[in-house]
Amino acid sequence: MPTALITGSTGLIGAEAVRFFGRKGHKVVGIDNDMRQFFFGPEASTRWSLEKLKEEVKEYHHRDIDIRDESSLERVFQDYQSEIDVIIHTAAQPSHDWAAKEPKIDFTVNANGTLNLLEQMRKFCPKACFIFTSTNKVYGDTPNFLPLIEKETRWEIDEAHPYFAHGIDEKMSIDHSMHSLFGVSKTAADLLVQEYGRYFGLNTACFRGGCLTGPNHSGAPLHGFLAYLMKCALTHTPYTVHGYKGKQVRDNIHAFDLVNMFWHFYQKPRSGVVYNAGGSRHSNCSMKEAIELCESISGNKMKYEYSSQNRQGDHIWWISDVRKFQEDYPEWKFTYDLPRIVEEIYGGLKQRALP
Repeated sequence: MPTALITGSTGLIGAEAVRFFGRKGHKVVGIDNDMRQFFFGPEASTRWSLEKLKEEVKEYHHRDIDIRDESSLERVFQDYQSEIDVIIHTAAQPSHDWAAKEPKIDFTVNANGTLNLLEQMRKFCPKACFIFTSTNKVYGDTPNFLPLIEKETRWEIDEAHPYFAHGIDEKMSIDHSMHSLFGVSKTAADLLVQEYGRYFGLNTACFRGGCLTGPNHSGAPLHGFLAYLMKCALTHTPYTVHGYKGKQVRDNIHAFDLVNMFWHFYQKPRSGVVYNAGGSRHSNCSMKEAIELCESISGNKMKYEYSSQNRQGDHIWWISDVRKFQEDYPEWKFTYDLPRIVEEIYGGLKQRALP
């Protein structure tokens, strides 16, 4: 039986990948030690997700391992070796603000952990493909110097600019910008994944995500803004909007659509490729627009305050151009737009017994 090894397997993208590849007939080995709880507190724990995976996915085999622990990783790879035909690496420290508090932990999780996995792949299953959940933060704050125009509910790029129609492509420089320390650690990992593809000829891909979201996100104040925003709407919890007049724009891609990208790559892998992966013009919103949508769907008026201090290195406007991936894999298409995503998040939170 082909085996998918998935890190961060109880998180948003990891759990979606477990279900997806499980349905496709893979045995799934999940690696996750619920470090999200360490990063963001008990409310962000993914233990509930682990219990669901054990119930729903017959061939799911969980390993409670820290990806910084090279010897424990090696034992897993030794157990399965060439049976592993795909590695989906979603485990990470995902927050700008948290990284600034604990730079060494952030870097060792994001960069060293990725290097550990690549080395184990090269040693035990070099014919597999390695799929890395990277981030648009590798571009730093370069997007903030685009010709942006303030509108009533959002910042928007000048219609005359090449990025207006489809968003930002992979040619944007990753140099000479403020990345945040999180962005730096993810950039290091991104470059490692590319280099193991180019230098060693392995099948590797970096998917530079915009906002990744869905109903199984354990949203927290420092990460997972749509899920946490809806949680605040449902529980009447105050929310703080940071900077840019609340008009900062994000594209949002549902976890299923991203994992479906992974599936298409797995079926026809390449070496050392990079793809921007977000909601594109198909699915995006400003913070103000997201608040209005959460209020409309939940039926609750949100309590929020505004802080004029934006997060360092944060984007004012980000929309991903996904045409490069679509050109390589023309059968892939979006299945979720923004209203459907937010409706699902609402339903998921209600199911998890939130008031």
